[in-house]
Amino acid sequence: MGEEDYYLELCERPVHFEKANPVNCVFFDEANKQVFAVRSGGATGVVVKGPDDRNPISFRMEDKGEVKCIKFSLENKILAVQRTSKTVDFSNFIPDSSQLEYTQECKTKNANILGFCWTSSTEIVFITDQGIEFYQVLPEKRSLKLLKSQNINVNWYLYCPESAVVLLSTTVLGNVLQPFYFRAGTMSKLPKFEIELPAAPKSTKLNLSERDIAMATIYGQLYVLFLRHHSRTSNSTGAEVVLYHLPREGACKKMHILKLSRTGKFALNVVDNLVVVHHQDTETSVIFDIRLRGEFDGTVTLHHPVLPARSIHPYQIPAAGPAPVTSQSPVPCKLYSSSWIVFQPDIIISASQGYLWNLQVKLQPIVNLLPDKGRLMDFLLQRKECKMVILSVCSQMLTESDRATLPVIATVFDKLNQEYKKYLDAEQNYTMAMEAGQSRSSPLLRRPVRTQAVVDQSDMYTHVLSAFTEKKETPHKFVIAVLMEYIRSLNQFQIAVQHYLHELVIKTLVQHNLFYMLHQFLQYHVLSDSKPLACLLLSLESFYPPAHQLSLDMLKRLSTANDEIVEVLLSKHQVLAALRFIRGIGGHDNISARKFLDAAKQTDDHMLFYTIFRFFEQRNQRLRGNPSFTPGEHCEEHVAFFKQVFGDQALMRPATF
Repeated sequence: MGEEDYYLELCERPVHFEKANPVNCVFFDEANKQVFAVRSGGATGVVVKGPDDRNPISFRMEDKGEVKCIKFSLENKILAVQRTSKTVDFSNFIPDSSQLEYTQECKTKNANILGFCWTSSTEIVFITDQGIEFYQVLPEKRSLKLLKSQNINVNWYLYCPESAVVLLSTTVLGNVLQPFYFRAGTMSKLPKFEIELPAAPKSTKLNLSERDIAMATIYGQLYVLFLRHHSRTSNSTGAEVVLYHLPREGACKKMHILKLSRTGKFALNVVDNLVVVHHQDTETSVIFDIRLRGEFDGTVTLHHPVLPARSIHPYQIPAAGPAPVTSQSPVPCKLYSSSWIVFQPDIIISASQGYLWNLQVKLQPIVNLLPDKGRLMDFLLQRKECKMVILSVCSQMLTESDRATLPVIATVFDKLNQEYKKYLDAEQNYTMAMEAGQSRSSPLLRRPVRTQAVVDQSDMYTHVLSAFTEKKETPHKFVIAVLMEYIRSLNQFQIAVQHYLHELVIKTLVQHNLFYMLHQFLQYHVLSDSKPLACLLLSLESFYPPAHQLSLDMLKRLSTANDEIVEVLLSKHQVLAALRFIRGIGGHDNISARKFLDAAKQTDDHMLFYTIFRFFEQRNQRLRGNPSFTPGEHCEEHVAFFKQVFGDQALMRPATF
C-alpha cells in the first residue's frame, strides 16, 4: 500500500510509560487523560503521565493493598485511590496542606463500589452496584460531604468527561441505560432509555456488555454508540453501530446506524467528529461521517463507510535506551494487537508495550480515495485542519491531468461560498448586535469563530486562481470560464466580489486580445464597478482605446469626484492616464504641475518625465506666453532634474512673434 493510501495514523509523540508486568500495574484516567504506573501498590513509586505534560508527576504511597482504581481530581489537586470495594482513600496534593490520607466509605449498606469519577477539582461521584453518590471533597478539613445520592441497581457504568455525563447500565439484561449529568455541585437525572438488543434474548442473564457501548461528543452533541454484533433484520449481514443522541433536555433518540457489513472484534474511536471503527480480524479501520448524506428510512439514517477500509499507518517504535546504544533500527509496532485498549475519544493504549497514542486523521490521502468532488468537499469542510487540503483540491481540479468539468467546478465553488457566506452573515449579525449595545443585555453574544472551512476570496486568489491564470498550457476559454464561474458563485451567495478577481479576468482577456468580450462584460455589468477596476481600464487605453471611455463611465456611475480619480491614477503611477483624464474633462489648465512631475519622477521613466514636463511647458506658454515655471509652482527641483538629464538646450525657449 502506498504512503498516500493510509488515512489514519498514530501520533508522532506518544506518552511512554513503564509497561504492565506483575510488579507494575497500569491505570488510565479518562478525564485527565493520564496514565498511572503503580509499582508494588505504590510503595516503590507511582509515575503519572499525560499527553500534554512532558513532566511526569512522581510520588510514593504506602502499600495498603492492591490498587483497584487511581485518579487525580481536575488540576491534579487531590488524589483518590480505591483499594477495597467499600472505601476510597484521598490525599491532598495542594501546596502547604496536610499530606495525611483521609477515607470515605460508601453510604449504602452492603453496596460495592464499582468505581469513581471526578467531575471537577473538588467534586467526585462514587458508582456502586446499588446506586450513585455525589460528594464534595473538603481538602482543608480532610473530609467529604454528600451532596446527593440515588438508589438504583447498577451492572456497570461509563463516564464521558467532556460532557460530565455518567451512564449506568440497569435491569437484569443491562440494556436500560440511565444517564446523570453533573455541573457545579448539582446532579441531574436525565430520561432513561432502552438499547434495542439484536434479538429477543433467550436467557435472563446480563446481555449488554460495557465493551459494546461508548459515549462521545460528535459535532457538539453527545451520542451513545452501541456496537450491535448482529443486525435486527435477518436479511442484513454483519455488525452495525447504532448512535443514540443524548440531549440535555428531552428523551434520548436513535438517530444513525453505521453499517459495518462484517463481523468479528471491533473497537470504536471518535476523531475530528468522525466515528472510526477498528476491525481486529482484518487489521483495518473504516470511518463514518454522520454529517454526510446517508439513506433516511423515516426514523434513522443509514451510513456506509466514507472510504474503503485501510490499516492505520505502520508505526515504528523507537529503540529504548541511552542514545549511543540505540543505533539499532526501530521496531515495527504490532498494530491492532489484542493487547490494545481504546478509550474515547481518540486514545489507543498498549499496556504491554507501554505506549499511549492519540489517533489522527490524515486528509491528503483522502483526496485520491474519494473521487466524487462534491462529496469530498462536504467531507473536508467539516474537518479541523482542512483549508490547505481544500485549496490543493481546487488547484488539482484545474490542472491539465485532473481537470474537472465546469458543473463539478461550479459545485465545489458553491459549497465553499456557502460556508464563506455563513461566516460573513454571522460576523455581520455580531457587529450589528454590538453596535446596538446588545452585548450587555445578552452575555451569550460571542464573536463567530473563523474555522478553516472559511475559504475566502483572497485564499482562492492567492493559492489557486492567480497561479492557474499564469499556466500557459491551459486554454484561455477554460481559464475565463473558471474565473466567471467563481464570480457567478460569489454573486449567487450575495458576496461582494473583490476587485482583484475582476482585474484577473480583465488581464486574462487583454492577454488574449478578447476586447469584444471585455466590452460585453462591462456593458452588461458582469464585472462590478469599482475604482481600482476603472483605473485598470484607464491604463489599457494604449491597447484598447474605448477602455478610456468605459473607465470614465464607470467612475461617473460611482459618482467619484474628479480630483479623487486623478489621485487614484497617480497613486497607481498611471501619470499619462491621469493627464488624459483631466484633459478629457477640461480641467488641465488648473492642475498642479508639481504633483504630476512628482509622480512622473517616481516612475524612474525618463521619457515619461520628459513628456509630462514638456506638456506643462506648453501649458505655461499658452497661458502666460512663457514656458518657464513661476516660483509659486515650486518646480525648481524638477527643472534642475530636467537639465541634469536632458541638458539646458532641451528647455523650451519663449516663443517670439
